[in-house]
Amino acid sequence: METSKPAPFKPYIAPENTSVREFTLRAVILGAIFGILFGAATVYMALKAGLTVSASIPIAVLAISLGQRFFKTSILENNIIQTAGSAGESIAAGVVFTLPAFLFLSDGIGKGFFNYWTILMLAIFGGILGVLMMIPLRRSLIVNEHGNLPYPEGTAC
Repeated sequence: METSKPAPFKPYIAPENTSVREFTLRAVILGAIFGILFGAATVYMALKAGLTVSASIPIAVLAISLGQRFFKTSILENNIIQTAGSAGESIAAGVVFTLPAFLFLSDGIGKGFFNYWTILMLAIFGGILGVLMMIPLRRSLIVNEHGNLPYPEGTAC
């Protein structure tokens, strides 16, 4: 059985092309809006059905279609929008499955222990930890595996 080697990785936009907009205020705002919308949908679905779905591809489709139509976004801005929106949805899923555990915690004398600031700080810490872990893992999981990923979401996003 013969396995074919994937084509070498060639970026869509050359690294020396620095004129393409990437990290803009508009991309961050649109990403935050998508993160809030899909995060709320994720929380509702998780509490109602007990499961969540990945919103990465729907956010990517919306970022490209709405971004091109109304905001004239570049492909790199669309990537920022999709990443920010997907991160918001993922953090919401992480919080919605751990929040009920905080409701059952007590201080040992029967009083409930529920502190919004603790939950907010844990969610922010989890998001930062995820970003920091992705920095060293990017080369091995994304760059070296380009073309080898059998599932479409890993290639598309």
